[in-house]
Amino acid sequence: MNIHHLNCGSVRQIEATYAGPAPAHAVNHCLLVETDSDGMVLVETGMGLGNVRDPAGTLGADWVAMAQPLLDEDETAIRQVARLGYAPADVRHIILTHLDVDHCGGLPDFPQAAVHVLAAELEAAVAEAPSFRYRRAHWAHDPHWVTYPPEAGADWFGFTSIPLKGLSDDFKLIPLGGHTAGHTGVAVRDGDRWLLHSGDAYYYHRELEQRHHPHPIMDIVQTTSEVHHDLRIGTQARLRELVRDHGDEVSVFSAHDPWEFSSYR
Repeated sequence: MNIHHLNCGSVRQIEATYAGPAPAHAVNHCLLVETDSDGMVLVETGMGLGNVRDPAGTLGADWVAMAQPLLDEDETAIRQVARLGYAPADVRHIILTHLDVDHCGGLPDFPQAAVHVLAAELEAAVAEAPSFRYRRAHWAHDPHWVTYPPEAGADWFGFTSIPLKGLSDDFKLIPLGGHTAGHTGVAVRDGDRWLLHSGDAYYYHRELEQRHHPHPIMDIVQTTSEVHHDLRIGTQARLRELVRDHGDEVSVFSAHDPWEFSSYR
Protein backbone atom coordinates (compact mmCIF):
# COMPACT_ATOMS: atom_id res chain seq x y z
CA MET A 1 0.00 0.00 0.00
CA ASN A 2 0.98 3.58 -0.55
CA ILE A 3 -0.32 6.08 2.01
CA HIS A 4 -0.60 9.81 1.37
CA HIS A 5 -1.14 12.25 4.25
CA LEU A 6 -3.35 15.12 3.06
CA ASN A 7 -4.50 18.35 4.67
CA CYS A 8 -8.04 18.73 3.40
CA GLY A 9 -8.96 22.07 4.90
CA SER A 10 -6.90 24.54 6.91
CA VAL A 11 -8.71 26.47 9.62
CA ARG A 12 -7.74 29.15 12.15
CA GLN A 13 -4.11 29.77 13.02
CA ILE A 14 -2.91 28.67 16.45
CA GLU A 15 0.32 28.77 18.44
CA ALA A 16 2.09 25.91 20.20
CA THR A 17 2.29 25.98 24.00
CA TYR A 18 6.09 25.77 24.06
CA ALA A 19 8.99 27.43 22.28
CA GLY A 20 10.08 26.09 18.91
CA PRO A 21 7.18 25.37 16.57
CA ALA A 22 6.01 28.34 14.53
CA PRO A 23 2.33 29.29 14.61
CA ALA A 24 0.36 27.26 12.08
CA HIS A 25 -3.14 26.81 10.74
CA ALA A 26 -4.95 23.85 12.24
CA VAL A 27 -5.49 21.16 9.61
CA ASN A 28 -7.93 18.45 8.58
CA HIS A 29 -5.60 15.45 8.43
CA CYS A 30 -6.82 12.85 5.94
CA LEU A 31 -5.27 9.69 4.52
CA LEU A 32 -5.45 8.59 0.89
CA VAL A 33 -4.46 4.95 0.63
CA GLU A 34 -3.58 3.24 -2.65
CA THR A 35 -4.27 -0.48 -2.22
CA ASP A 36 -3.60 -3.47 -4.45
CA SER A 37 -7.08 -4.99 -4.10
CA ASP A 38 -9.49 -2.37 -2.74
CA GLY A 39 -8.83 0.61 -4.99
CA MET A 40 -8.31 4.00 -3.39
CA VAL A 41 -9.42 4.38 0.24
CA LEU A 42 -9.93 7.84 1.74
CA VAL A 43 -9.86 8.14 5.52
CA GLU A 44 -11.83 11.32 6.28
CA THR A 45 -12.70 13.82 3.56
CA GLY A 46 -12.10 17.16 5.23
CA MET A 47 -13.90 19.99 3.47
CA GLY A 48 -15.07 19.68 -0.10
CA LEU A 49 -15.86 21.81 -3.14
CA GLY A 50 -19.36 22.59 -1.88
CA ASN A 51 -17.93 23.99 1.35
CA VAL A 52 -15.51 26.24 -0.52
CA ARG A 53 -18.23 27.56 -2.82
CA ASP A 54 -21.03 27.93 -0.26
CA PRO A 55 -19.53 27.90 3.23
CA ALA A 56 -22.47 29.42 5.07
CA GLY A 57 -24.96 27.09 3.42
CA THR A 58 -22.99 23.86 3.82
CA LEU A 59 -20.92 24.46 6.98
CA GLY A 60 -23.13 26.96 8.77
CA ALA A 61 -22.35 30.61 9.46
CA ASP A 62 -21.67 30.01 13.16
CA TRP A 63 -19.20 27.20 12.44
CA VAL A 64 -17.41 29.33 9.84
CA ALA A 65 -17.10 32.21 12.32
CA MET A 66 -15.65 29.87 14.95
CA ALA A 67 -13.29 27.80 12.78
CA GLN A 68 -12.20 30.52 10.34
CA PRO A 69 -11.57 28.08 7.45
CA LEU A 70 -9.27 29.22 4.64
CA LEU A 71 -11.56 27.58 2.04
CA ASP A 72 -8.85 26.83 -0.50
CA GLU A 73 -10.14 24.65 -3.36
CA ASP A 74 -6.64 23.24 -3.86
CA GLU A 75 -6.84 21.71 -0.37
CA THR A 76 -9.98 19.69 -1.10
CA ALA A 77 -9.49 15.95 -1.33
CA ILE A 78 -10.87 15.77 -4.86
CA ARG A 79 -8.30 18.25 -6.17
CA GLN A 80 -5.49 16.42 -4.38
CA VAL A 81 -6.68 13.08 -5.75
CA ALA A 82 -6.61 14.59 -9.23
CA ARG A 83 -3.07 15.91 -8.76
CA LEU A 84 -1.99 12.35 -7.99
CA GLY A 85 -3.43 11.27 -11.34
CA TYR A 86 -6.69 9.67 -10.15
CA ALA A 87 -10.38 10.25 -10.87
CA PRO A 88 -13.08 10.62 -8.19
CA ALA A 89 -14.47 7.18 -9.09
CA ASP A 90 -11.11 5.63 -8.22
CA VAL A 91 -11.90 6.37 -4.56
CA ARG A 92 -13.97 3.27 -3.82
CA HIS A 93 -14.16 3.55 -0.03
CA ILE A 94 -14.36 6.42 2.44
CA ILE A 95 -13.88 5.72 6.15
CA LEU A 96 -15.02 8.42 8.60
CA THR A 97 -14.17 8.91 12.24
CA HIS A 98 -17.43 10.86 12.61
CA LEU A 99 -19.76 13.20 10.72
CA ASP A 100 -18.83 16.66 12.00
CA VAL A 101 -18.91 19.09 9.08
CA ASP A 102 -15.14 19.36 8.68
CA HIS A 103 -14.71 15.58 8.58
CA CYS A 104 -17.31 14.70 5.95
CA GLY A 105 -17.70 17.89 3.89
CA GLY A 106 -16.04 16.25 0.89
CA LEU A 107 -18.49 13.33 0.67
CA PRO A 108 -20.47 14.85 -2.25
CA ASP A 109 -17.25 14.98 -4.31
CA PHE A 110 -17.06 11.15 -4.28
CA PRO A 111 -20.67 10.04 -4.83
CA GLN A 112 -19.78 6.50 -5.94
CA ALA A 113 -17.76 5.58 -2.85
CA ALA A 114 -18.96 3.30 -0.08
CA VAL A 115 -18.96 5.36 3.14
CA HIS A 116 -18.06 3.47 6.32
CA VAL A 117 -19.19 4.92 9.68
CA LEU A 118 -20.47 3.70 13.05
CA ALA A 119 -24.25 3.31 13.02
CA ALA A 120 -24.69 5.45 16.14
CA GLU A 121 -22.93 8.35 14.43
CA LEU A 122 -25.13 8.26 11.34
CA GLU A 123 -28.25 7.99 13.49
CA ALA A 124 -27.24 11.03 15.55
CA ALA A 125 -26.33 13.08 12.48
CA VAL A 126 -29.61 12.39 10.70
CA ALA A 127 -31.62 13.11 13.86
CA GLU A 128 -29.82 16.34 14.79
CA ALA A 129 -29.15 17.99 11.42
CA PRO A 130 -29.18 20.82 10.71
CA SER A 131 -27.07 21.76 13.71
CA PHE A 132 -23.71 23.30 14.52
CA ARG A 133 -21.93 19.98 13.91
CA TYR A 134 -24.13 18.17 11.36
CA ARG A 135 -25.33 19.48 7.96
CA ARG A 136 -27.58 17.55 5.56
CA ALA A 137 -25.80 19.04 2.53
CA HIS A 138 -23.01 16.53 3.08
CA TRP A 139 -25.20 13.49 2.50
CA ALA A 140 -27.98 14.91 0.31
CA HIS A 141 -26.57 12.81 -2.57
CA ASP A 142 -27.64 9.65 -0.68
CA PRO A 143 -24.27 7.98 -0.13
CA HIS A 144 -23.79 4.23 -0.09
CA TRP A 145 -23.60 3.99 3.70
CA VAL A 146 -21.94 0.98 5.31
CA THR A 147 -22.68 1.10 9.03
CA TYR A 148 -21.42 -0.85 12.01
CA PRO A 149 -23.03 -1.51 15.40
CA PRO A 150 -20.96 -0.91 18.55
CA GLU A 151 -20.40 -4.60 19.16
CA ALA A 152 -17.26 -6.14 20.54
CA GLY A 153 -14.69 -7.23 17.98
CA ALA A 154 -11.20 -8.62 18.00
CA ASP A 155 -8.61 -7.17 20.35
CA TRP A 156 -6.27 -4.59 18.84
CA PHE A 157 -3.57 -3.51 21.30
CA GLY A 158 -6.17 -3.54 24.08
CA PHE A 159 -8.87 -1.77 22.06
CA THR A 160 -11.93 -3.22 20.38
CA SER A 161 -11.55 -3.43 16.61
CA ILE A 162 -14.24 -3.79 13.96
CA PRO A 163 -13.40 -5.22 10.52
CA LEU A 164 -14.59 -3.23 7.52
CA LYS A 165 -16.89 -4.78 4.94
CA GLY A 166 -15.37 -5.05 1.50
CA LEU A 167 -11.89 -4.12 2.73
CA SER A 168 -8.87 -6.16 3.76
CA ASP A 169 -7.78 -6.56 7.36
CA ASP A 170 -5.31 -3.73 6.76
CA PHE A 171 -8.17 -1.42 7.81
CA LYS A 172 -10.05 -1.47 11.12
CA LEU A 173 -12.46 0.73 13.05
CA ILE A 174 -11.28 1.37 16.61
CA PRO A 175 -14.16 2.95 18.58
CA LEU A 176 -12.93 5.95 20.61
CA GLY A 177 -15.93 7.31 22.48
CA GLY A 178 -16.74 10.67 23.99
CA HIS A 179 -16.50 13.26 21.23
CA THR A 180 -19.69 12.30 19.36
CA ALA A 181 -22.34 9.60 19.64
CA GLY A 182 -20.42 7.27 17.32
CA HIS A 183 -16.85 8.49 17.21
CA THR A 184 -14.22 6.00 16.06
CA GLY A 185 -10.56 5.83 15.22
CA VAL A 186 -9.37 4.26 11.97
CA ALA A 187 -6.38 1.92 12.00
CA VAL A 188 -4.41 1.42 8.78
CA ARG A 189 -1.55 -1.04 8.42
CA ASP A 190 1.61 0.66 7.17
CA GLY A 191 4.13 -2.07 6.48
CA ASP A 192 5.13 -3.63 9.80
CA ARG A 193 3.49 -0.81 11.80
CA TRP A 194 0.01 0.63 12.21
CA LEU A 195 -1.27 4.16 11.84
CA LEU A 196 -4.17 5.14 14.11
CA HIS A 197 -6.14 8.13 12.90
CA SER A 198 -7.78 9.17 16.16
CA GLY A 199 -10.11 11.79 14.70
CA ASP A 200 -11.12 14.19 17.46
CA ALA A 201 -10.38 11.85 20.36
CA TYR A 202 -7.75 14.46 21.22
CA TYR A 203 -6.72 17.71 19.53
CA TYR A 204 -3.11 18.41 20.50
CA HIS A 205 -0.07 16.14 20.54
CA ARG A 206 0.92 17.11 24.08
CA GLU A 207 -2.33 15.56 25.33
CA LEU A 208 -0.72 12.17 24.70
CA GLU A 209 2.34 12.90 26.82
CA GLN A 210 2.36 11.16 30.19
CA ARG A 211 2.27 14.61 31.83
CA HIS A 212 -0.35 15.77 29.38
CA HIS A 213 -1.04 19.37 28.42
CA PRO A 214 -4.13 20.48 26.47
CA HIS A 215 -4.00 23.38 24.05
CA PRO A 216 -5.83 26.42 25.52
CA ILE A 217 -7.78 27.20 22.33
CA MET A 218 -8.28 23.69 21.00
CA ASP A 219 -9.32 22.47 24.43
CA ILE A 220 -12.25 24.89 24.38
CA VAL A 221 -13.38 23.33 21.12
CA GLN A 222 -13.11 19.75 22.35
CA THR A 223 -14.77 20.34 25.72
CA THR A 224 -17.69 22.30 24.28
CA SER A 225 -18.30 19.69 21.58
CA GLU A 226 -18.01 16.52 23.68
CA VAL A 227 -21.10 14.37 24.23
CA HIS A 228 -19.69 12.41 27.18
CA HIS A 229 -16.93 14.00 29.27
CA ASP A 230 -15.80 10.99 31.30
CA LEU A 231 -15.77 8.75 28.25
CA ARG A 232 -13.67 11.26 26.29
CA ILE A 233 -11.17 11.63 29.15
CA GLY A 234 -10.99 7.86 29.49
CA THR A 235 -10.35 7.49 25.76
CA GLN A 236 -7.43 9.91 25.99
CA ALA A 237 -5.98 7.99 28.95
CA ARG A 238 -6.15 4.76 26.95
CA LEU A 239 -4.44 6.42 23.99
CA ARG A 240 -1.62 7.56 26.28
CA GLU A 241 -1.23 3.95 27.41
CA LEU A 242 -1.16 2.81 23.79
CA VAL A 243 1.63 5.26 22.97
CA ARG A 244 3.55 4.31 26.12
CA ASP A 245 3.26 0.56 25.67
CA HIS A 246 3.13 0.14 21.88
CA GLY A 247 4.64 3.28 20.43
CA ASP A 248 7.09 1.14 18.48
CA GLU A 249 4.18 -0.61 16.74
CA VAL A 250 1.53 2.10 16.38
CA SER A 251 1.78 5.74 15.30
CA VAL A 252 -1.12 7.74 16.75
CA PHE A 253 -2.26 11.10 15.39
CA SER A 254 -5.32 13.30 15.57
CA ALA A 255 -7.28 15.23 12.96
CA HIS A 256 -6.33 18.86 13.55
CA ASP A 257 -2.86 19.25 15.08
CA PRO A 258 -0.68 21.00 12.45
CA TRP A 259 2.62 20.06 14.10
CA GLU A 260 1.65 16.40 14.20
CA PHE A 261 0.63 16.62 10.56
CA SER A 262 3.93 18.18 9.53
CA SER A 263 5.81 15.18 10.93
CA TYR A 264 4.11 12.94 8.34
CA ARG A 265 4.83 15.12 5.29
